[in-house]
Amino acid sequence: MARVLLRNVDVTFTSRRVKRKNAETDTATEERVSGGLIERQGSTLNVHAIRNMSLLLKPGDRLGVVGRNGAGKTTLLRTIAGIYPPKRGMVAVDGHIATMFNIGLGMNMDASGYENIRLAGIVAGKSQREIEGMQEDIIRFTGLGDYLDLPIRTYSQGMAMRLKFACATAFDADILLFDEWLGAGDAAFQARAKERLDDMVKRSRILVLATHNVKLMKSVCNQAILMQEGVITHRGDVDEVIERSKALNA
Repeated sequence: MARVLLRNVDVTFTSRRVKRKNAETDTATEERVSGGLIERQGSTLNVHAIRNMSLLLKPGDRLGVVGRNGAGKTTLLRTIAGIYPPKRGMVAVDGHIATMFNIGLGMNMDASGYENIRLAGIVAGKSQREIEGMQEDIIRFTGLGDYLDLPIRTYSQGMAMRLKFACATAFDADILLFDEWLGAGDAAFQARAKERLDDMVKRSRILVLATHNVKLMKSVCNQAILMQEGVITHRGDVDEVIERSKALNA
């Protein structure tokens, strides 16, 4: 049974910074910035991207994630996907995950389009026969033709995103994680992509969609959360959460 559970999760990014000419004391200070709290101590910089977050998603949940840039939306999705380990708390995920993040994530930029299709199938846990069975569908959907013989690094951003999207939506998954929507392509391609997403959502158990595309969110999600500074400030109906978000930006 598919499930996503976060319990009291903190995700922190730490780096070192160059001290200014008038060096600050080593006393820890905190200030609010976009994306959570930033803590400075000497030359160390800690950004608390997600703070004490708890979230439970069950089969049938179609969750939209709303918030300003830097609110922690992308960090949340990547934490669920297992890319970012929590500093504190627990993340438990049951079920196979399919992700749609940036074009480089999960793709070998030096490999050809055909090789990346095969790699996507392997990552999805599919057999060689299953991969071969889905390859024609992926080729047809992308419309990339002979470009599939070339390395991904030679593609335009739109071409690479088409291939990434086609691979991400070709194999059934229990949990779908989408960070923003496919922005490349003409209106006809956008319509085909939306139809393909709708079909995959119907076959999946859980969807998490972070996007500024309000129309899309309303059409595929049945609930939403509003994030501010790495914290969920509200969870409820999609329309209600979107209105709360608009009020914050007014």
